[in-house]
Amino acid sequence: MKLLFIGDIVGKSGRKAVKEFLPLLMAEYKPDIVIANGENAANGFGITEKIAQELFDLGIEVLTTGNHVWDKKDVLEYIQKENRLIRPANYPDNTPGRGSTVVMTGSGHKVAVLNLSGRIFMEPLDCPFKVADKEIEALREKTNLIFVDFHAEATAEKIAAGWCFDGKVTALLGSHTHVQTADERVLPKGTAYISDAGMTGSFDSVIGMDKDISIERFRTQMPVSYRVAKGDLALNGVFVEADVSLGKAINIKRVQLGK
Repeated sequence: MKLLFIGDIVGKSGRKAVKEFLPLLMAEYKPDIVIANGENAANGFGITEKIAQELFDLGIEVLTTGNHVWDKKDVLEYIQKENRLIRPANYPDNTPGRGSTVVMTGSGHKVAVLNLSGRIFMEPLDCPFKVADKEIEALREKTNLIFVDFHAEATAEKIAAGWCFDGKVTALLGSHTHVQTADERVLPKGTAYISDAGMTGSFDSVIGMDKDISIERFRTQMPVSYRVAKGDLALNGVFVEADVSLGKAINIKRVQLGK
């Protein structure tokens, strides 16, 4: 089983990077499934039905999200009907959408994708560790191939989750900071881990946003509106290979194309 996870797609630049680089990655790695974090795909903040469909049409099979999932209001209705678009499972029970999904790959294997949000320097949601315990138990009744997008700010929180769920999920892949980390590894009990898969979009930027505007905000502390940066496109992500029968990871490799 081969999985490609694409780091946070930021605005039109990120979507252009997916369109340009995903076919090259598909040819090289031949993944059974492609998952991407799409919470910044709509002008840097949120996602819409139109943009989600655009990304699905490019070959992404599941879109995860995070704290910006609700920034575009038309997602509220769309996420209720589209099983391939998920939000963090530790939102309250009455929140629209779902926190996990199970899809069938072209190779005939069921793959579960679970989305979680951290709480350190983030919204005070339900405990991701306790929610994950319940979600993983339910998902393992359907498949032993479980991939987790842990959308969190604090590296320590993500590392703790990696150790906590080592051997219980196939991979726990961090997102949110837009900066790819160099700590990818397969943990002792068979879970592939990385603290952050990185960002897909313009790297001539401050985490995807126009660098001059970002500098002005820091220098003046005034509420200048962010704008998605253009040019210098790159795609960050990770490639994971797993043993289908055991649901254990065999290998994890960082991916960076265009930079």
